[in-house]
Amino acid sequence: MPQVTSAQPVGAVGGTSKLLGVGNEFNLLLACCTVQAGPGRSERIRSLLRGPIDWAELSRLTEYHAVMPLVYRSLCGFAEDVPKLTLERLRQAYQRNAQKNLWLTCELIRILDCLKSHGIAAIPYKGPVLAETVYKELALRQFSDLDILIRAADLACARRALRELEYAPATHLSEAEECAYLASGYEWTFDGPAGRNLLEMQWRILPQFYSVDFDMDGFFHRACIAELGGTSVRTLSPEDLLLVLCVHAAKHVWGRLSWVCDIAEAIRSQAVDYARVLQEARALGIERILAITLWLGNELLESPFPSEFDEYRSNDPEAERLGQEIRLMLVQTSEYDTESADYFRLMLRLRERRQDKIRFLVRLATTPSTGEWSAVRLPPSLFSLYPAVRLLRLAGRAIKTKKKSTKLV
Repeated sequence: MPQVTSAQPVGAVGGTSKLLGVGNEFNLLLACCTVQAGPGRSERIRSLLRGPIDWAELSRLTEYHAVMPLVYRSLCGFAEDVPKLTLERLRQAYQRNAQKNLWLTCELIRILDCLKSHGIAAIPYKGPVLAETVYKELALRQFSDLDILIRAADLACARRALRELEYAPATHLSEAEECAYLASGYEWTFDGPAGRNLLEMQWRILPQFYSVDFDMDGFFHRACIAELGGTSVRTLSPEDLLLVLCVHAAKHVWGRLSWVCDIAEAIRSQAVDYARVLQEARALGIERILAITLWLGNELLESPFPSEFDEYRSNDPEAERLGQEIRLMLVQTSEYDTESADYFRLMLRLRERRQDKIRFLVRLATTPSTGEWSAVRLPPSLFSLYPAVRLLRLAGRAIKTKKKSTKLV
């Protein structure tokens, strides 16, 4: 069995000192979310609370970055330094979140029992399972839906099973569209009795065009058992979970601090075989994504940086440059338009291997999706022409972007 090593802190900028040029509010947010508890963390929070704090701005940042439970837990220890109204609003939000999380947990168990009764293997991840296994407390994470991994071949059976619980697909596709979507997409969203988009059944981690092709059967083979609400459920192994969380955060350009918190907490609370993580990341071509994510966790939240990645970090200066850019965007709470050329250029920069960049571009240009199917309605006999429709739409979008840039100049 490979040796499981522990990560060691390397002196994060965001640890015992403030981020230079950043307001007290964001620094306080980081201090409240820092994974390393102890006197140093408490003194840092106390020091920041002595300075000027715009509590409305802190509330905005807390909501934007979806870290309310962590902020409330931390500030409870400094009640004398926090406005009573602010702390009371946080307390009420914390209780509402805890109640919602409990309901979603019960709903997840109900769904898993239904799938199991139909012989469908399923792995819940993120949501309640991540809260319980990584944060060790259901109320310490915010989530609004449920994510379950299944095999693509089981989707049709899963849809029939979920009808028993009054879950209905949020998207309706033709037979040809559905077949194409199963090959190129990654999730099917369901509306439930209590609201829309409550459940996502996923057979990939990312859409195919991102060119990060995880071994889904391997996930099921390596799955662990976790306790959730008194019920045993499958969950991703610590190594698979770390990689999945990293690529999910990268897909969203690490735009919410909560995603970095998830990864920092996973490193803190779980025994991870980092040698296997590095081996798998190298096979998938996501070493740079992994290095950036670990760097962000270390810089912002004092998350330990595994020594196994020191060599890669020193051999790929682009990873730290990208990390600096992303940290700036995170601090400024700025977002990428995921349909923009800038976003796709960034996705290319995140990949270290030339072949992965080429695969990404080819798949992006030639893989039609629901956007093409809804924009241009072709008869079934002409369905094979949708890749050409995709190319034309991308070309039109590029021309509009170029004209807009020319006008700005």
